[in-house]
Amino acid sequence: MTLFALGTPPRFPDPREAEDDGLLAVGGDLSPVRLLEAYGAGIFPWYGRDSPILWWSPPERAILLPGDAHFSRSTRRALAKTPFEVRRDTCFPAVIRQCAKASRPGQDGTWITPAMIKGYVGLFEHGYAHSFETFLDGRLVGGLYGVSLGRAFFGESMFSAVSEASRAAFADLLRVAWGWGFLFIDGQVPNPNLTGLGARTVSREAFLALLREAMEGPTRRGSWTGDGDGGKLGLPGAGL
Repeated sequence: MTLFALGTPPRFPDPREAEDDGLLAVGGDLSPVRLLEAYGAGIFPWYGRDSPILWWSPPERAILLPGDAHFSRSTRRALAKTPFEVRRDTCFPAVIRQCAKASRPGQDGTWITPAMIKGYVGLFEHGYAHSFETFLDGRLVGGLYGVSLGRAFFGESMFSAVSEASRAAFADLLRVAWGWGFLFIDGQVPNPNLTGLGARTVSREAFLALLREAMEGPTRRGSWTGDGDGGKLGLPGAGL
């Protein structure tokens, strides 16, 4: 396999050309155009603070399909008893910054670098990235963010300052995604947390086939604030 160095044009090699560990390319930038090109091809950035930008297409992918997700009994009780309020797209920068600060077992530091924050805030401003935000007593206590293209949502990260707060945001994401006819929620690399939520592991080929189907649908671009249908319909990856 060959590790590809990206140039100025926001183009990527075939994701099937990735190394055995999923590493596909290095370099480029985190502009909205390049990020949209990546997600539409099943590729995502993931790298450390002192590393160049690395782009991945892992051999196995964690995804949730409609009906797959489940919550433990304790989580269901907590969500029923705690007066969480979940909002959407009202404080995206705050959510991504809280995700960057979150402590994660087995990880030294965060991949959500200042450049990553700037890149995804840019996607949010163009209507392609979204946040689900959990409030308790008027205070932001949890949430998640990700990217939406076509009939797919690509989850990036979540945080909880209060027990089960991120699960409340995730529950709202499920309600919205399946209510709008999304085909899947992408969790990127399989891990125990995703498996515990009901994610299944699929091959790269299976993921890319499902992605192609999802990209045939319209993108709900724009703010998802409120309980209506959310952003205006547009073609996947349409012009900024």
